[in-house]
Amino acid sequence: MHTWQWRTWNDLPYLTCSLLDSWKHGFFTQQCHPQLPEDLTLVLQPSAASYRVKQVHGNVILTPSQIETGDPNIVKSLEPPAADGLITEQSHQAVWVCSADCTPVLIADELTGQVAAVHAGWRGTAQKIVLEAIAQLQSQGSHLKNLRVAMGPAIAGEVYQVSEQVAAQVGATIAPIDLSNLPDAIAHLRQMPNSPVFDDPEPGRARLDVRQVNALQLTQLGISPDQIAIAPHCTYQEPSYFFSYRRSREKKAQWSGIVSREC
Repeated sequence: MHTWQWRTWNDLPYLTCSLLDSWKHGFFTQQCHPQLPEDLTLVLQPSAASYRVKQVHGNVILTPSQIETGDPNIVKSLEPPAADGLITEQSHQAVWVCSADCTPVLIADELTGQVAAVHAGWRGTAQKIVLEAIAQLQSQGSHLKNLRVAMGPAIAGEVYQVSEQVAAQVGATIAPIDLSNLPDAIAHLRQMPNSPVFDDPEPGRARLDVRQVNALQLTQLGISPDQIAIAPHCTYQEPSYFFSYRRSREKKAQWSGIVSREC
């Protein structure tokens, strides 16, 4: 079992995961607000360059060079480019995502030392954003057996109510279901081993475990369960540590980041 440890910076708490012990990383809490990645990178590795994007609930993954030199497909503006994930290309690059109830996913390669940070809400998960990040890591030379994936604090499936349409749309990434027949689609998903879909007392609604969907996407890709860690923390149910948009409707988020290393 992978363990999650509370650590502190200036008496402010953040989480790390034993699966990523070889990399400087952190899943920071609301107590660290309003610090930005530029500030938090100093906590992890002061010499690292910091990168972030403007998150839009899609499945675009960028690299530092695309941000620095300008990709012709990216509209330049004063704010960071629109994307929901970042992949490093060199050592000492810190990549960051912010989240409230969505899942922050940090991915690292034991052999190359390169890393990725991904913002995986239900929309991004429906578009297989974590698999897109892995495909891009593979294009840089990564192999599945060398990857380590840690999913940080996010809203737990037991309390995340969504429409059956959303549950089915996300579930279709892990099971062959007919989206035109919602009752059968939901029933099929509920019968899966380690199902990410749970019953909800309200008609037309379901409970959805987004982190479990991502874990199933990964194992179906060929990644072993022991290469995956899921934080035992729920943003919605732990107001003392985490912002939750579903709980408070405030547009505040906590940052999660990881630094690439030399190999």
